[in-house]
Amino acid sequence: LDADNYETDPCLKEIRRAENYSWMDIITIHKDKLPNYEEKIKTFYEEHLHLDDEIRYILDGSGYFDVRDKDDKWIRISMEKGDMITLPAGIYHRFTLDENNYVKAMRLFVGEPVWTAYNRPADDLPARKQYMKFLAEEA
Repeated sequence: LDADNYETDPCLKEIRRAENYSWMDIITIHKDKLPNYEEKIKTFYEEHLHLDDEIRYILDGSGYFDVRDKDDKWIRISMEKGDMITLPAGIYHRFTLDENNYVKAMRLFVGEPVWTAYNRPADDLPARKQYMKFLAEEA
C-alpha cells in the first residue's frame, strides 16, 4: 500500500471494494491535533473489544496494538506507516502510541461506523463467544 498516495492507491481501492469497506475516516492522534487527547489515549489503552472488526491503516507515524493470544497473554504488534491491520470482532485489544507520540490512521468500516468499545470483562457478548469458538476450532 502507498500511504503517501492513499487517495488514489489502486491497491487500497481494491481492498476496500473486496472487503466492502464502504466507510472511512482519518484520525490523527497527537496532543495538538486530537481534542481531549489525554482522555482519548487512556480510553484507547483500556483493554476492550468491539462487536465488529476493527480495521486500521497507518498513514503516518507509529504505535502499537496489543492483542491477547489463545492463552490470554499479550502480543504487541508494532504498526508504522503503510501497515494495515484487521482485528476480528470479539478480540480483546488496546492501542498505544510509541515514543514519537503521533499516528495518523485511516479507520475503515463495513457500513456505518460503530464506535462502541466494551471493556473487559465482556465474555458474555456474542462477538466474544464467536471469537473464542474460532480460536478453539483453529487449535
